[in-house]
Amino acid sequence: MQVKVQPKLIIHGGAGSSLHGKGGLEAVRRSLHAVIEEVYALLLAGANASAAVLRGCQLLEDDPRFNAGTGSVLQSDGQIRMSAALMDGISGRFSGVINVSRVKNPIELAYFLQNSPDRVLSDYGSAELARELQVPSYNALTDLRLQEWIQERQDNFKSTMAGVVAEPELLETTSNAGRGTIGVVALDAHGGIAAGTSTGGKGFERIGRVSDSAMPAGNYATSYAAVSCTGIGEDIIDECLAPRIVVRVTDGMTLKDAIQRSFTEAHEHQRDLGAIALDASGAIAWGKTSQVLLAAYHDGEKVGDTLEMAVGTQVGCIS
Repeated sequence: MQVKVQPKLIIHGGAGSSLHGKGGLEAVRRSLHAVIEEVYALLLAGANASAAVLRGCQLLEDDPRFNAGTGSVLQSDGQIRMSAALMDGISGRFSGVINVSRVKNPIELAYFLQNSPDRVLSDYGSAELARELQVPSYNALTDLRLQEWIQERQDNFKSTMAGVVAEPELLETTSNAGRGTIGVVALDAHGGIAAGTSTGGKGFERIGRVSDSAMPAGNYATSYAAVSCTGIGEDIIDECLAPRIVVRVTDGMTLKDAIQRSFTEAHEHQRDLGAIALDASGAIAWGKTSQVLLAAYHDGEKVGDTLEMAVGTQVGCIS
């Protein structure tokens, strides 16, 4: 019989440049902490890691403050296309959907695909799956995202990224949120570990562009560790960041050292990204090369977050 362990949880709502004003920072903190409280209660009640990840991602997708689900950014043609993935570290299964439209929670499709022989579906396949599951059609567009797109269209799409946090007081004067993603990593009471990631994309991107969020590069787990990434998708793909961290832990490196080495390398390569992670021992870690990482965690005793980390490349770990 498996010995029960103390559940652990860490989530993120993206990475970006800066948060302006205490009111803005506190709004993000309230959103993240509310998700932590609800999902951690599920873990304490016996939910497995994948179920906890599913619920956490649903809640974050439903918050228009973040670029995933409701509040997703628009692509260059004015359409919303979302991507999501889930990986269960115990089963070793990765599943995901790429550029799906008209659904409220892309993570639900990724979760369903965990038990499918075909576990990663692109736009047409994802749409067909949603029809098969009778998922209601949903319009994820918010007024703020529409106004961002109209402004960028008037500027002939000079900006390559959209705002990371969908709240006016938190937006930069120039849009900058191709870093927008949400993610959840959970360790359950039975030692199971899983990671999930969801995004609305980079914003104003070429039609058909594929996000790291639906690739192992941005979302990866084994029975040893699990990682969800955020930031510039192409930078995450180039670093193969999530597997790089997880493989190092699987091969015997501590999570703290794996995060430190991986982010030192990312900094040297001038990448713009962030990540959250857990290992099977219950260690919680995070890192960023961006200015801000919107992450929060529950270490078994209390809730904490990374919203006031120093600017620049930083890592943190709680054993």
